[in-house]
Amino acid sequence: MLSGKNILLGVSGGIAAYKTAFLVRLLIKAGAQVKVVMTQSASSFVSPLTLSTLSKNPVLMDFVNEEDGSLSWNNHVELGLWADVMLIAPATANTLSKMANGTCDNLLLATYLSAKCPVYFAPAMDLDMYKHSSTKNSLDKLQSFGNTMIPAESGELASGLHGEGRMAEPEHIVAFIQEDLRKGLPLSEKKVLITAGPTHEAIDPVRFLGNRSTGTMGFELAKKAADLGASVILVSGPTHLNIEHYNIQLIRVTSAQDMYEACHEHYSNTDIAICAAAVADYRPKTIASEKLKKQEGDMKIELERTPDILMSLGEAKKNQFLVGFALETQNELENAKGKLQRKHLDGIVLNSLKDDGAGFGGSTNKITFIDKNSEIKTFDLKTKSEVASDIWEEIISRIHA
Repeated sequence: MLSGKNILLGVSGGIAAYKTAFLVRLLIKAGAQVKVVMTQSASSFVSPLTLSTLSKNPVLMDFVNEEDGSLSWNNHVELGLWADVMLIAPATANTLSKMANGTCDNLLLATYLSAKCPVYFAPAMDLDMYKHSSTKNSLDKLQSFGNTMIPAESGELASGLHGEGRMAEPEHIVAFIQEDLRKGLPLSEKKVLITAGPTHEAIDPVRFLGNRSTGTMGFELAKKAADLGASVILVSGPTHLNIEHYNIQLIRVTSAQDMYEACHEHYSNTDIAICAAAVADYRPKTIASEKLKKQEGDMKIELERTPDILMSLGEAKKNQFLVGFALETQNELENAKGKLQRKHLDGIVLNSLKDDGAGFGGSTNKITFIDKNSEIKTFDLKTKSEVASDIWEEIISRIHA
């Protein structure tokens, strides 16, 4: 939710300001660009140099900068326009009151009044201050403006008292904003299961049967689903790819049987499932316990069918929207339609190896999407990230129809 977003962090003068060093680190780790505006009093609690180093941007405190005899000014309007999200943490009683009443006596407040983006604030003060009716008025007024409060937490306070008023912990603040930004997204509150990559079917402790799938298409589908608000289970066969997203759980498996078991473990709680993995159709009937030695003449390995994961999910389907992939080299459309009907799918994504740039190993793909009503839509050659967007657009248009 925060990847690529511009976060403007406003820091006011309370003891909780020391936590903003951890907060900046977490925002950066979540993929955000961070700039910090702080009040003069906040610099007594946390060093501007610390926040500047962590954010990789100068920390701004004054309207005017004086350096080497020259003057420059910090444009609060540009700062407000730059931000995708503004977060004031800690928001002291003094700063909350000024925000609520339009007082504009420092750069932070001027920037707040200029911001056109969503504004979050995390109150931080002692117990009695937090309970005071004037503070409650400020909190209510700010929320009536459309600002979002990140509730204070209970715990030990700087005064030695124990109670409500403690600023939310940095990890809770980041999680709160991420969850709030998910609301209203097309896949918010949806649980998605995606398979990706090849499977490796062991011959002996060294060798295996496999294919050339890299898993890129499945990983792009998972990332796009999470960006659209879904909670994602990504079941991946052996691949060099990795993914870090707070809303994606990556389960690594090796064989078709492993993938089958992982999919069925999560399928009953799934709203949408996409089987993008290139699952081996056959596996050795017997796996040698020791490395098979080279011998004179030919070697024969008896194979047996692996479990048909897509078919089994189709047979177990209740309310899930189930999508499969078909990689074909001949009679492409007919084979894909047959697979869609035979396996009880809601949609199928057709790849043809006859199309340059499609299939395994590359950064591009060319697909045709077919739904259970035989509606067919063919797309041009695109990057796999763009293809993932197209697939999700087709799915979303049908589940929201």
